[in-house]
Formats: sequence, C-alpha cells, structure tokens
Amino acid sequence: MANQFERFESELEKLSSASRKRSLSPIVGFDFTSNDFLGLSGSVEIRKAIIAALRSGIPLGSGGSRLLRGNHPAHLKLEKQAARLFRSERALFFANGYLANFAVLTTLPKRHDLIIFDALSHASIRQGVSASFAKSVKTPHNDADAIERALSKWHRSRSKDAMAWIAVESLYSMDGDFAPLEELLDIAVRYDAMLVIDEAHATGVWGKRGHGLTEQFEGHQNIIAIHTCGKALAASGGLVCGPRTLVDFMINKSPSFIFSTAPPPINAVAVSTALRRLGNRTRQRKKLHKLIEFANQKFEETFEMPGSGSQIIPFIVGDDALALKVAKKMQRAGFDIRAIRPPTVPDGTARLRISITLNVLELHITNFMGTLYDVMQSLAPKRS
Repeated sequence: MANQFERFESELEKLSSASRKRSLSPIVGFDFTSNDFLGLSGSVEIRKAIIAALRSGIPLGSGGSRLLRGNHPAHLKLEKQAARLFRSERALFFANGYLANFAVLTTLPKRHDLIIFDALSHASIRQGVSASFAKSVKTPHNDADAIERALSKWHRSRSKDAMAWIAVESLYSMDGDFAPLEELLDIAVRYDAMLVIDEAHATGVWGKRGHGLTEQFEGHQNIIAIHTCGKALAASGGLVCGPRTLVDFMINKSPSFIFSTAPPPINAVAVSTALRRLGNRTRQRKKLHKLIEFANQKFEETFEMPGSGSQIIPFIVGDDALALKVAKKMQRAGFDIRAIRPPTVPDGTARLRISITLNVLELHITNFMGTLYDVMQSLAPKRS
C-alpha cells in the first residue's frame, strides 16, 4: 500500500527546501519576540487573583458553551467591566483574538454587503473575509483613498439594505505601523459603514489610559473594536466591543460563539484583573514608550533606515534562508528573536520582527542592535 501520508511529506519537503518549514522552539535568552509588552506575564497581582479565585471554588473549565451552562458569572462580570471601560454599549468575550475577529466578519456582514480589508491585515481578518458570504475588496496597505474609491463604486450600485464594513488593524503586527484611523472613521461615517478595528497590539500600550488607538473614538456607533487579551494584558481571550444590537446579533447568530465551549472562567478573572489596573499603569507605559523611542533611535543609527515608531520594528532581510540564519545566530548570542517568513508576510519580505517589551532594558537593546549588525556583516556584508 502506498504511503497514505506521502502528499503531506512531499509538501513538508517543499517547505523545507524553500526555508519555510516551521518547527516549535523553546524560549531562549532576552525577549525580543513576545507580545508581553508591559511585562505582565509574571504579574504577582494577576497570579494572586487567580489563586484567590481557585480557592473560592471557581471551576477549572466552563463545561459548555455560553448558551448552555458555560455562562459563568466571571464572564458576565468581565463583559460589563470591558463595556464600561471602553465606553461601548456591550462587550462579548471570546477564547482569543483570532476567534473574535473571525466571528465578527463571518456573522455580521451579509451576502449583499461589502467588506473592504487592508492588504496586510492579520490572518484572522483575512480568514474571516474568506469565509464570509459578503463581497470583498482588498486595498493597498494604509491607503484610505483606495478604500473610499472602493466604497464609492460599490455604493452607487448597492442593494437597498446592504452595508459596508472596513476591516483594519490599528497597529499592524508585522510592520509596526499605524492605520489612519481618523481618515477611515470619517469615510465610514460618510458612507454609513462600520469600521472594524483589531486593537491586538495597541490595547494596553497606546492611549492615555492604555485603551488602545481607538481610545479617542470610544463609544462611536460606527466602530467595532476587538481588544485582544493575550498580549499586553498577559492573559488570553478577545473582547468584541461595539453597539448593543450587533453584539446581541452575534450571540444569536455567530457559530463561532454558539458552538464553542466558553473560555475557562479563570481566564476571565485574569483579564478582569489586568483591565482593572490598566488605567493605573501609566508609569509602566511611560517606561515602555521611553524604551520604544530608544529602540527606534538605536535602530535608525545602527542600520541607517527608519524605524516604525512603535514597539514592533521590522528588520526586513528579504531572503527566507538568510532570515533563518540570522535568527539562529542571534539566538545563540542570547537574544530571543524569530524569523518571520511567507505566508505570514509577503514574498520577498522575510524579516526579523523586533518586539520591544518591559522584559528588557536599554542595555539589552543596545547589545541586541550591535549584535544584529555584526551578524549581518558576517552573513551578508553588502546588505548591511
């Protein structure tokens, strides 16, 4: 009998020969790769809250979907807290940000609707668009004019009850640049469209109160904000915040919500604790922003190219194999940095995604940049 797994082995071999095969590797050295931006993954306060909840008898698992017996008081408490904090009419808690994005885009846009999404949107957005029955248009990265042109063209021939949806990230996870949210909201209002904003890498880091880049627009009826809980908040989950009618509709119509086992109640406790202290972490955010400014300046001085201005700085190598070699040498030197290759990023843009967190100091950043320069000189001096 022929090897029943031959086609899978063949595909894996192709990935390996193209330097695109993935494997799981352990944590090593100084953190320049995680999304633990505020360094809260080791928070004593969150740990104590979890211990206290366990001692009080909170169940380890939810035991079912939210519409069955899985709807624990901890979920309801978190959603009320998040709605109040982010000034939205309602919030809905999902197991992770990926599922939250997917649920929004596969539930709310209907067959005759239009979804316009940024070309560099996260996979969860692209997968949601692909699985939706709505029409879709992919526009060039951060091109508000292209979005308006697509909306204008569709609007002239749209069905009477059709709606448009614009899906973007507020801070892009691989390039570290910011979406033009003010322009996009203006467009959304003028065309009576909904702006769906993934705040995954902005929640906890940006905004005066750490509410993300949508903080200035909180409560706006044309916005749905998705706040991921597994990055700066150091827990897990995703919060969909928006108009009450749309959240209620998701509870009734979203397969991703209806047929999923509810997140463990203990996760809701962890997120709730992180959110409760979000506004009080001004000192930590100021410290992080100082590191971000320092890292971007050091990057620009070392490599004579512009930084991103955010806590995510892409160092684009281009070649997949070279990106792997550079990452491995950096890891051996004591820095945890990973190679990001297609399809996570476009072809020809393999890179090291430098992530700045409170898990490092200015000295570590200086050493990291110097070591990266030396590694590039040794592997590809012309590129350096």
